[in-house]
Amino acid sequence: MLAPARRFGLLALGLLALATHAFALERAKPEEVGLSSERLERLSAALEGYVERGEIAGSVTLVARRGRIAFLEAVGFRDREARARMTEDTLFRIASQTKAIVSVGAMLLVEEGKLSLSDPVAKYLPEFADTTVAVERPNGRYTVEPAARPITVRHLLTHTSGFDYGTGPAADRWRDAGFTRWYFADRNEPMRASVERIAKLPAAAHPGERWIYGYSTDILGVLIEVVAGQPLDRFLAERIFEPLGMTDTHFFVPPAKRDRLAAVYSFRNGKIERAPADATGQGAYVDGPRQAFSGGAGLVSTAQDYARFLQMMLDGGTFDGRRILSRKTVELMTVDHLDGLAYNAGQGFGLGFFVVKDVGARGVPGSKGEFGWAGAYHTTYWVDPAESLVVVHLTQLLPSAGVDDHDKVRALVYQAIDD
Repeated sequence: MLAPARRFGLLALGLLALATHAFALERAKPEEVGLSSERLERLSAALEGYVERGEIAGSVTLVARRGRIAFLEAVGFRDREARARMTEDTLFRIASQTKAIVSVGAMLLVEEGKLSLSDPVAKYLPEFADTTVAVERPNGRYTVEPAARPITVRHLLTHTSGFDYGTGPAADRWRDAGFTRWYFADRNEPMRASVERIAKLPAAAHPGERWIYGYSTDILGVLIEVVAGQPLDRFLAERIFEPLGMTDTHFFVPPAKRDRLAAVYSFRNGKIERAPADATGQGAYVDGPRQAFSGGAGLVSTAQDYARFLQMMLDGGTFDGRRILSRKTVELMTVDHLDGLAYNAGQGFGLGFFVVKDVGARGVPGSKGEFGWAGAYHTTYWVDPAESLVVVHLTQLLPSAGVDDHDKVRALVYQAIDD
């Protein structure tokens, strides 16, 4: 019979193993999940090629199939000037990939009966009771008129609220109010104060009439704070990050992790250069004022953390046996809600994600029912339920026009399927 101390030690080790398993996507050989190791070498070579040609400094790419990671590769440099190599646990500014997580946060409140998709936003944020819209006129000017209908929670989730990023007909008013970009980390004011000012500015379209990308999810993040009664960073940590073991996902990087944050580069004239140390360059994600928790573009994360979140969505709202969302909620989030509004060919938009409706019309490899999105710093991800596939590709490049790694990663992932 084992001594009590020995039994206690074995029990502790067993509990530690269970806890570690609960927060891990296990590794697998590609062939164990229907992928070809030989064909994945093409993906590795392509990723290295982007670094060698000086188109990106480095990247981390993860491919999971059937709930197991078959490909996880870090190439190039986290910081090229410091010669610091990219690693699997490098932190990236994921910008608009934040939107999917915040959308799930809103749906958690819907599941608890604290929020309805049809609720007017003004029910929780009174400043949105009387919104206005800027209507462009033939002479190049615009007039401002009352919004035709109230903005609802579903409008925020589907980017049909009418609010853009301040580039519409009334761009002058948005500029004068200090809204010229999507970035908030450097602002020394809570998001509620920013959103109160947004509510007073003319939107670019009437609610429900157009798909317009903009501040909708930032507004949604503030709405979550009001309904949940706690700051957005705490709500997401307690309800999503901690249950999923997303220990490296933050609005602001803890100082102890600053050396893991990748540097941002810009692609211009066929080569990359280090982005400036300003708001939308290197940003304020470590030493910023830590006041603005931007639901639309504020998070920093890793490939493995984000893959846990996506695997939960792929598995119908569960991760390692723990339910986060109802299966029916996931189904609702990943179908088209635009009801014929103009959008990308072959795609619709759900509650936080693009969704693929017609692979041929879209014109790239994928499957009907695929969903995903991307981020301003040239990050991207997608989930393909038909292939039980999760893909996360992270780099830091702004601007990135002319770099085609997103298309190549997609093609090279799908050509590696071998079952």
